[in-house]
Amino acid sequence: MNRDFNRLARIAFAAAFIISGGSHASCSDDDPVQQATTTQGGGQTSTGNTTDDTGAGDEANGNDNDTTAIMDNKITITAGGMTYAATLDDNTAARQFAAMLPLTLDMDELNGNEKYHYLHTPLASSPVRPGTIHAGDLMFYGSSCVVLFYETFQSGYSYTRLGRIENPASLAQALGKDGAEVTFAPVAGQ
Repeated sequence: MNRDFNRLARIAFAAAFIISGGSHASCSDDDPVQQATTTQGGGQTSTGNTTDDTGAGDEANGNDNDTTAIMDNKITITAGGMTYAATLDDNTAARQFAAMLPLTLDMDELNGNEKYHYLHTPLASSPVRPGTIHAGDLMFYGSSCVVLFYETFQSGYSYTRLGRIENPASLAQALGKDGAEVTFAPVAGQ
């Protein structure tokens, strides 16, 4: 029964993709075919507590997930053997995301322009419609979907901005055509 539901959900998802011309949102809060997995990204946040994408690392230890340890909002994003410098935005969702770092995600491919992953715990969201998505944009769709874009294109969908890779020139090559393992980490020494 569950297999049939997943198959029907994939068919409906593909039909919606074709009808929309291939430019739909990367993921949604109610997507029944969510199958991405998360692995722990090395185990230590900048505050020294173990964390994963449940967001429970510091909270489980009685701390308040203070992310001020990520100086100037700088992180690294590593994929395909390449490491990119990125800057997180100054908003609640980005601070909550920073509190989870380091984090390694198995990100799925969508539309030939993005990788995405559902987190187990929703983050705050303040979506806006950017119009143009740029290669290197790190965004949040809905309340639980991290999206890393590797191509520039027009979009009518709304996202919460998490941050941006500073020089994404080779990002598409590093991420490849299929799913990719992507690691998000505070800048070393912070």
